[in-house]
Amino acid sequence: MSQTIRWGILGTGKIAKAFAAALADMPGAELAAVASRSADSAASFGAAFGIARCHASYQALADDPEVDVIYIGTPHPMHHENAMMCLHGGKAVLVEKSFTMNRAQAEEIVALARQKKLFAMEAMWSRFMPAIVEARRIVQSGEIGVPAHVSADFGFFADTGPEHRLLNPELGGGALLDLGIYPLSLAAYFLGPVKAVQAQAQMGPTGVDVQTVFSLQHEDGGISACSCSLRARTPTELTISGSLGFVRLHDRFHNTEEISVTLVNGASRTERTIRLPRTGNGYAHEALEVGRCIRAGLIESPVMPHAETLALMGVLDTIRGQIGLRYSADQRAA
Repeated sequence: MSQTIRWGILGTGKIAKAFAAALADMPGAELAAVASRSADSAASFGAAFGIARCHASYQALADDPEVDVIYIGTPHPMHHENAMMCLHGGKAVLVEKSFTMNRAQAEEIVALARQKKLFAMEAMWSRFMPAIVEARRIVQSGEIGVPAHVSADFGFFADTGPEHRLLNPELGGGALLDLGIYPLSLAAYFLGPVKAVQAQAQMGPTGVDVQTVFSLQHEDGGISACSCSLRARTPTELTISGSLGFVRLHDRFHNTEEISVTLVNGASRTERTIRLPRTGNGYAHEALEVGRCIRAGLIESPVMPHAETLALMGVLDTIRGQIGLRYSADQRAA
């Protein structure tokens, strides 16, 4: 590991704090800088995590010559502007999910990253978790037969006011972009590209979805049944089923440390449980992938490639069209 990757963090919210904590003890990574729109917020964040350079503007971080890659942890509607600014500043980017508000914005980020030969990745941390990596290995090994079905749910009760980012349309609120991206992305991870989608939703008083269910048809013929909710604490499990049995990612599937494998042969049924601890809070695994790719001179990760991020953003666009969920970013893209 000859090259230390110098990280900057754009944003100082809850998820930015979690990512900073993950970087603190990670080999080959240096948490070099942070940026907020408030000098006080940047200084406070820097003091908490021992960061030397604390910028009072996002642009200052994008221009910082002592930073290699920037983690963008701002609300969804800011991802496009922030990522474009960082790429123009010559920085690689790891952009929180959902990657953008729509596919058009995502296409602009990917095009600029490719033009400048800079690494860019959607921060779908779940794909790099040891338990999920092992689950995919088991599925691909043929142990459960031919995989044909995924079921996944992600829901909690959001006891928040209408101004909170989860329910505020100006902040990209709604269950789909915040939670639905997990079942969608992992269904595609296990069953392959999505061919078609059908969705229904319960819309809330602020105009965003508070619950959405969607079924996916995959190009290889598999089917997924997915749901997300801000009104109910669901089991939050994901199951991949094949002709010989199934693999279950236990609660909460997106960062679980436990999976079970069940095989069924007539009246015979066997089950084993596997524990696969994550490192720290789990964010280190995606950060390690970013470092690996940058050191290898890659501009995208084979685990979360550009083409798949674009395809999944397109599926989200289709779902939103079916349930009548529009954001101001859609008007600008039209």
